[in-house]
Amino acid sequence: MVNELRDLLRDNVTSPPYDDGDLSAVLKGGRRRVRRRRLTAVGGTAIAAAVVVGLTSLFWPSPPDLEAAGVPTPDAPTLHLADARAAVEGNDYRVLASYTNDNLEADNGQYFDGVTDDGLILFRDGPSMDQMRPRFALMDPSTGEKDWLPSPPSLGDERLAPVDLGAERLLFTRLRFGKGKQADLSMNARLFALVYDRDARAWHSVEWAGLPVLDQPSPGTLGPDGRLYVRVPATQGKPPAGGWPSGPDGEADDADADGDTYELWSASLTDTNDVRDERLTVGDLAFTDGSMVWTDSTNGDSGLVHLRDLQTGEERSFDPHSGEKCNLLSFGATDERVVLGQYCGTYDGGVRDDRVQVLSTDGEQVVTLQDSSIDGTLVTGSDVVTVTSYQRGQSGTYVYDLGTDRFLRLSEDVSQWLTSGPTPEGDFIWNTPVNRGNGATQWLGEMVD
Repeated sequence: MVNELRDLLRDNVTSPPYDDGDLSAVLKGGRRRVRRRRLTAVGGTAIAAAVVVGLTSLFWPSPPDLEAAGVPTPDAPTLHLADARAAVEGNDYRVLASYTNDNLEADNGQYFDGVTDDGLILFRDGPSMDQMRPRFALMDPSTGEKDWLPSPPSLGDERLAPVDLGAERLLFTRLRFGKGKQADLSMNARLFALVYDRDARAWHSVEWAGLPVLDQPSPGTLGPDGRLYVRVPATQGKPPAGGWPSGPDGEADDADADGDTYELWSASLTDTNDVRDERLTVGDLAFTDGSMVWTDSTNGDSGLVHLRDLQTGEERSFDPHSGEKCNLLSFGATDERVVLGQYCGTYDGGVRDDRVQVLSTDGEQVVTLQDSSIDGTLVTGSDVVTVTSYQRGQSGTYVYDLGTDRFLRLSEDVSQWLTSGPTPEGDFIWNTPVNRGNGATQWLGEMVD
């Protein structure tokens, strides 16, 4: 029983409480799960060698030669990891706060779950052997002082994902699974919300009987109109007959896959009877202050990018001109930029074609960050793209500032314990390993203009 509980608690950290990625991989065993597992394995290798940081040139081979491996060049201005400039603290960015868990292998930890609109850190104290349920605090980054929140309603075994961290309320969503065999649980999942009123210091739950059952859960996206937008699975891309071909690294290569699609629904947070079928099929979805942005599909070929002006209803679409084999794995947007994180195939010598494609909202190619074994995303609310590299010799966290087009390297190593959450414009969170990779330091930073 103790061992089972310890495994459960460790799994809670290994699968952190918030991830902008789709959870369908976990429940459906789909392509994105393969992608994430591969990255974790590579990341673990980098962690094991963290003790040699500073001597990497003596131990690691030269960065992979993408051209020699046959990796195609994007049809866009392109930057590689080697083009990043070492970030200078105080000049390029400043550290607002940090927190270290020395040994996450032994127990669950405490970590930053995001940043509120008024600049406080949502601090999560994860479950442990002495504390069966997580608890939350709002932490002042300048002093470290924590205002512990009242305990939320019983969470069960599901993850609580922060969706919106406002100055007046905190919005979380989670899943309630129906009864049945373990293998069938994902077919009976209902999404509901927990709302914390910061002035009243009280929680309340919101559940919608009219919202369809989910079999591939997503935390939902809050629109500027205050409604929660939920993607309900419509179609799922399938492997070709005979399965995916093996890449040069011996693993299945699912580049150029058919994507998944979703029906878009929305629900009011104040009227549980107000549930709408938006009669729109989407892949990934993002909102800016004035527009809704979506793709035709995700976890495969993205198709077109669409933008709808929320005031006029006017729509426009453009072809992002991604590579022929690029699968969409992450998606985000600001008022001026659209960001697509992609896996585009594995080539000679196991060299991967990983990309973060940045476009204007008119479809203009701004820049593509391309290299082997990288993973990039635009976190909800921010205008800073974080790029995690698991590449030997160039591992670490990189950032691309959409406002200034700076491409910077923050660290020379990467933690296997990756957590993040919504952050305001200019803020970003990254993680570095400690204690030979058994623990991690989580950092909150902001860009300096």
